[in-house]
Amino acid sequence: MRLENVAALVTGASSGIGQAVSSHFRREGARLLLTGRREQLDTAQPADLYVPGDLNDEAFVEALASQAADSIGTVDVVVINHGLQASSPLTEMPYEDAKNVLDSNLLSAFLVMKHFAPLMPPEGGSFVCISSRLGMVGKPGEVLYSAAKGGLIMLAKGAAIEWAPRNIRVNVVAPGLTVTPVIEATFQRSSDPEACRREREMQIPLQRLATPEEVADAALFFASSESTYITGAVLPVDGGYTAF
Repeated sequence: MRLENVAALVTGASSGIGQAVSSHFRREGARLLLTGRREQLDTAQPADLYVPGDLNDEAFVEALASQAADSIGTVDVVVINHGLQASSPLTEMPYEDAKNVLDSNLLSAFLVMKHFAPLMPPEGGSFVCISSRLGMVGKPGEVLYSAAKGGLIMLAKGAAIEWAPRNIRVNVVAPGLTVTPVIEATFQRSSDPEACRREREMQIPLQRLATPEEVADAALFFASSESTYITGAVLPVDGGYTAF
């Protein structure tokens, strides 16, 4: 098993990509500390410890790190998967919505990195940041989300260089459209959900959406010993969208 004797934190773990990552990690032998906004996990989802809370709150992140140190000890892998998307033309987005997008996707990631890097063992560890294809390209109506996810990529690259002497690797997975409850709900809000889905699929060279498991495969690669000489990298899992 690729993560035997590895302790991992996964944020945004209660659904979608985070749920798939935690399932992959458990299958490969990891001990799991999970966090998310939901009060409880799905009963079928594996976890050694689940702590719900708001990662925008530094006091909560600090307490989560303290609880991890007490219950697990060192943390070998951290997957930063949480985030928030809000679509709006730039000139129409309220300041509070813009701030919330930046806080939820970027500054909360900084807080997790700040408080969990000290828990990694002397031999090093791995951060895996789940960004987005929109952190690499712009799109009308998604300007603040692109800025936040692009900022996450640069946060990861800077941390990769800063922490390289400690052998803490920091890499990024940049998914494209993925079949998650949030995306499915977006389709359902349209007048013709199937036509809306197909229109979005046709914008992707592979002409389909990713599955959460395909994104989780990339996160598992960066978490495992298969990527020990890779840091500061960005891996698009987007069906070729950013290859244009």
